[in-house]
Formats: sequence, C-alpha cells, structure tokens
Amino acid sequence: MASQPAVIDDVRSQMGRDSKRTAQKTVLDARQRLTSSSGTRADFDFELMHDYAQSRLNAALPMAAIVAILGIVASLWVPVVFTTLWAGLVILSLLIVVLMAQRFKSIDQAKFNASQWTATFVAGETIYGLAWSLLALFTLVAHQGTLTPVMFAMVLVSVAANSVATHTLPPATLMSTLPVTLTVSGNLIVLGGTLNYTLAAVAICGEIFFVYLARQMHGAELETISHQAEKDALIGELEEARHMSDEARRHAEQANIAKSQFLATMSHELRTPLNAIIGFSEVLKSELLGPHQVPQYKEYAGDIHSSGQHLLNLINELLDLSRIEAGKYELNEEVVSLVDIAEDCRRMMELRAKAKGIELVYNVGNNLPKLWGDERAIRQVILNLLSNAIKFTPQHGKVTLVVTRSGDGGQFISVKDNGPGIPEDEIETVLSSFGQGSLAQKTAEQGAGLGLPIVQKIMELHQGRFDLFSKLRFGTEVIATFPRARVMDALAPVVEKRNKLEIFSQAG
Repeated sequence: MASQPAVIDDVRSQMGRDSKRTAQKTVLDARQRLTSSSGTRADFDFELMHDYAQSRLNAALPMAAIVAILGIVASLWVPVVFTTLWAGLVILSLLIVVLMAQRFKSIDQAKFNASQWTATFVAGETIYGLAWSLLALFTLVAHQGTLTPVMFAMVLVSVAANSVATHTLPPATLMSTLPVTLTVSGNLIVLGGTLNYTLAAVAICGEIFFVYLARQMHGAELETISHQAEKDALIGELEEARHMSDEARRHAEQANIAKSQFLATMSHELRTPLNAIIGFSEVLKSELLGPHQVPQYKEYAGDIHSSGQHLLNLINELLDLSRIEAGKYELNEEVVSLVDIAEDCRRMMELRAKAKGIELVYNVGNNLPKLWGDERAIRQVILNLLSNAIKFTPQHGKVTLVVTRSGDGGQFISVKDNGPGIPEDEIETVLSSFGQGSLAQKTAEQGAGLGLPIVQKIMELHQGRFDLFSKLRFGTEVIATFPRARVMDALAPVVEKRNKLEIFSQAG
C-alpha cells in the first residue's frame, strides 16, 4: 500500500515532463521556421535539397545524352565545331552541378546551412542555364534560316527537362531555364517575322507553364515531407506512450503485489486475535463460567462478539475480492442443488428478517435439475443478496427469494424487495468496489461496499450474468443467472458403444 503515493508522484512527474516536452517542441518548431529558407522548417529544407541533389544525380546521364542528341541535330544547320563547343560547355556546367550535388550528399545534416547551400546550388544552376543560353548564338553561324524551329524545340526540351529535375528547389528551376528562354526568345524577336514572333511567344508561355508546374510539384513534395514528418512524430509518440504504458503497468503490478501481500499478512495477523476475541466473548455472553454480577457485562460481551464477527466477515470479503481480482480465486466445482442452497440461506437469514418484521417469501420452480458449480461461492452469492435486501428494506417490508429456470434453459436466483430503491445514477457506484449509495451513507448501515462486487465476479467465474434493477420508491431486484451449459440436464448423456463381437461372446 505504501507504493500508492509513489505511483501518484510518478504520474505527476510524467505530466510535468509532458508539459515541458510540449513547450520544447513549440520552441523547436518556431526556431526551425525562423531558420528555414522555405518558411516551413529547416529539416524540410534539408529533405527538399536532398531530393534535388538526388534528382540531379539520377538525371545527369540522360541529360548529357539529350544535350549530345540536340548538338547532333543542330549540326545539320550549324558547323560541327560550334555545336560541339556548345554541347561541351553545357555538359561541363552540368558536371559542376553534379559535383555540387555529390558534395551535398556527403555532408552531415547537423552542419547543414540552408541559405548557404541554396546560394551554392542557384549559382551552379545559373552557370548551367547560361551555358544553355549560348544556343541563341547558333543563328549567327547557321547555314540557312530554317534553324529557328529547331532552336524553339531545343528550348522547350531544355525547359521541360530542367524544370522536372529541379522542382524541389524553385530558385534553381528559375535560373536553369530562364536564361535560355530569354536569349532565344529575344533572338527570335530580333530576327522578325510572324513565325519567329509566334515561336518566341510560345517559348515564353512554355517557360511560365513549366515554372508553374515545378512550383506545384514543389508544393506537393513539401506536403509529402510534412506528412511523413507528422507520421514519424506520431510513431515516436506512440512508442513513447507504449513505454509509459509499460512503466505504468509495472507500477500497477507492483502496487497490486504489495496490496496482496498486505492483505495476506494483515488477514493472518488479524484473524488470530479476532478468533480469540470472538471465542472469549462467546464464553462471556453465554455465561459458561457463571453468571455476571453486573448484568451489563453480558450485553457488552454480546456487542464485542457481534463486532468481532462483523470485522471477520469484512476481512474475508476483502480477501475474496483480492483473490478474484488477482485471478487466484479457484472454484471447487461439483454437482449442487441451487434449491437446497437457497433453502439453507433462507433459514439462516430468516431470524434477521423476523427481527426487523420483514416478510421473507420463498418461491421455487418445479423439478429444477442440479447445477455444476462451487457450492460455497453460490452460497456466498445468495447470502450477500439476501443480506443486502434485508438490510435496506424498512420494517414490515417484504423480501422475495425466487429460484427457477431462465428463458434460455439456465437457472436464476432473484431477490426482490420493496425498499426505497437506488437512484439510477448511483447504480454504477453501488456495483463498484467499496461503493456505497446515498441511502447506505444516510442510514450509516454497516458494510464496506464489497457484497455486490463479489457477487458480480463470482457470477463471471461461473460464466453467468448479474443484473440489478431498481427505481426510487419502488424497490430493488437483483438477478444472478447461471448459463444453460451449467444445468445438468443440458449436458448430452454419455452413450457407450460396444463391439458386436464382444456382445456375441458374452451371449455365448
């Protein structure tokens, strides 16, 4: 029992740690947002740049192949020297971006600086974009003027490929696509003509569209990372909650063990002097050694005897409840007669009922078969129910005990009284351990509130059901129902099948 304050202290300290952890998380989120380049969290910046670097590394070879193919196609109109020089500059600038990406992937996240790496990548993409923009110079050395549609197609391929590859870093997307779009569109406008004007307008619209598409992809990627972070945080919280639950369960088990040890020790320590008190008070009350010179001594001895019996019953109830809750209450099952047990209990409680002027009515069903159950436990159920009914029924009231079949073929015990009843909002309290209704508190009736909880748990051990029905000023009815499987006539008879050869041999 001494571990109870320790458990409370652990709960309070855990609540304090939870509040502190929440405050620390809020401060950390605010700090992450302040140091973020995207306005979200610095952790998200790292994830986005990591995706950007990985995308650039994965697209390096395909992008170099595209540049080589475009250079070969352009060489049909432009001298090979110029296309080779252009393709080499573009691939060299792409190599610079790839080396930056490889360097980024090798750094420690703890040393990550979002602003610095954003500036580094944007600078590399600017060089890469300027290399692509040299495409506009092809018109100066082209063999014929039909190069403009080819240049337009090369611009769209460049803008589309680079937008997809750099969508997780919007500034890089802009700097890798805008230079070539502006230079080629400006060159087309300078060349003049309806076709060139149209191609320039379409190139600019294509730039706007692909930049917008990259922004949308960036938003979707950011939302995915955010959801992943929330999922990881939730998994962490669940793991922490599991550890807390295991710790709380361990403390509860320790408290339960301590309680069981306390009850076992105290029951032994209390029963020994109680038996002496009850025995000697019985001797004094019965005047076995001679009459008392003072008549009040006999009355005092009777009070001592009844108080000792009450305390012993309370200890027994506590032990029974403790054993049931610990799962150590074992049923000694056998074939019993519910009618005979109820009749014995009625005779035991009849004197108490007559002392209060209460009419105790007993009704039994016809031809009730026997049950499979624990006789001592069933007797305790009936005695608890009758004791409660007599205790709270006023003088000249009526208590009815019924034993009969249930609708599903089982058997039930019903105890009904015409007492004051129980308020509906107190029924749950009455059925809980140590719970007492307002009537018991007002009348100061003896009891610890363990009778009905013990009845409930005994019925659960018998796979039965316990129901309580009550209404103010109309009395209370409690019903303990045993399942059909425990009724002996519900069991299939055992039929022995004998071998025909054995029958013939016995007949011979």
